[in-house]
Amino acid sequence: MSAWTVRRADVREPEAQELLVSYYDELVSRYWGRPCLPGEVEAAMRDEPNDDLAVFLVASMDGEPAGCVGVRMPAADLGELSRMYIRPEFRRSGGGGLLLGAADRAAVELGARAIRLDTRHDLVEARAMYARHGYREVPAFNDGPYADHWFEKALT
Repeated sequence: MSAWTVRRADVREPEAQELLVSYYDELVSRYWGRPCLPGEVEAAMRDEPNDDLAVFLVASMDGEPAGCVGVRMPAADLGELSRMYIRPEFRRSGGGGLLLGAADRAAVELGARAIRLDTRHDLVEARAMYARHGYREVPAFNDGPYADHWFEKALT
């Protein structure tokens, strides 16, 4: 039986960077409907830095880095989920739910009473997963260029 683990990580760690590059590669590729061109992932990482994440979590399956998620704290009692990613070969094996639960707990430890996120219209699988884990769609809370759907979940 495979074993999932989740740990806090620094976004500059090699494993974290590897997962973030994979995350951005998939986002950019799906957005444009083609493989990434040279430099597009690096440009996306510069445009959307990760230095404001209060917590960054790395999930591994049997010791192999398989996914990640970050939590920002835009207000003292509000968390914001970001950089949620599971590598394709590990999807549908429980890692997404595990990471969401760990992110919820981390946000509560930081004082959050609710957690929110925004996502794109083409990330249908992600939207379904958020709904399965108690997130409900809410009115827009930002005007991000890649935000089409907004979700929130009470943590208390």
